[in-house]
Amino acid sequence: MRALLVVNPAATTTSARTRDVLIHALASEMKLDAVTTEYRGHARDLARRAADSDDVDLVVALGGDGTVNEVVNGLLHRGPDPDRLPRLAVVPGGSTNVFARALGLPNDAVEATGAILDALAERRSRTVGLGLAAGTPGTEDEAVPPRWFTFCAGLGFDAGVVGRVEQQRERGKRSTHALYLRQVVRQLLDDPHRRHGTITLERPGHDPVRELVLSIVCNTSPWTYLGNRPVYASPEASFDTALDVLALSRLSTAAVARYATQLLTSTPERGPHGKHAVTLHDQTDFALHSKVPLPFQMDGDHLGLRTSVTFTGVRRALGVIV
Repeated sequence: MRALLVVNPAATTTSARTRDVLIHALASEMKLDAVTTEYRGHARDLARRAADSDDVDLVVALGGDGTVNEVVNGLLHRGPDPDRLPRLAVVPGGSTNVFARALGLPNDAVEATGAILDALAERRSRTVGLGLAAGTPGTEDEAVPPRWFTFCAGLGFDAGVVGRVEQQRERGKRSTHALYLRQVVRQLLDDPHRRHGTITLERPGHDPVRELVLSIVCNTSPWTYLGNRPVYASPEASFDTALDVLALSRLSTAAVARYATQLLTSTPERGPHGKHAVTLHDQTDFALHSKVPLPFQMDGDHLGLRTSVTFTGVRRALGVIV
């Protein structure tokens, strides 16, 4: 087997020594080309070349969810073809590693490498579904190119929190759960649309759902983690189905307290609920439109402001080593 290892040197939970150990462990079992990323988008470019080649069987992403997202978008740059494309393996190296953990991998790079080697020896893999987000035709965002996401996307409040966290990290702050919680409070205090939503959800064959404050699109469950605690925004979401949606039509102080408590106490059987909550399961095609530009994020990466996004859920998109 020939494999490409894409290494993010800025991965927050792996040292250079640990990465060297992992590279040697993988290289002992396969013909391995290890490449360290040098710029934003480099992982995508490397995976694109692997997808276009005829001799790469496996692409291993060593990094956080952002690195994984780039690799996935590189592999799928011509569209999904799980029977032809190289398979993906993920060695978690970020602060949260939602995709790897949702696949059932250990949240430790060394242990995850061992699990991947065992899976390869036993020829274990699965085909996962992914989400695709693109600019909506006929809107000012129609030129925005399609982009795949592995576990979640969001328009509105939660994307604003992600953007604030990224700003703090650019200023040298460490990515911690306390940092996220502080930015949630600041976003809540500063968000001018949290009481009167500007988002409309449209899907074929159904009436529009209007005046939403936030919308979280999930491709799997859990939605994220706070330390070792999984948080379930859409408990039914799965890599084997299309996309799930949790949307809220109000974020008053009382509503925030209620839904935050529901998220923190969520389980695989029960997520946020109530008269201001809209939940949808296994959605293949829908669009979100906003009266004003709102923050947009995918897989924890803030992508700027959007007024309209079209989503597609693809149930069989990519082969993954598990």
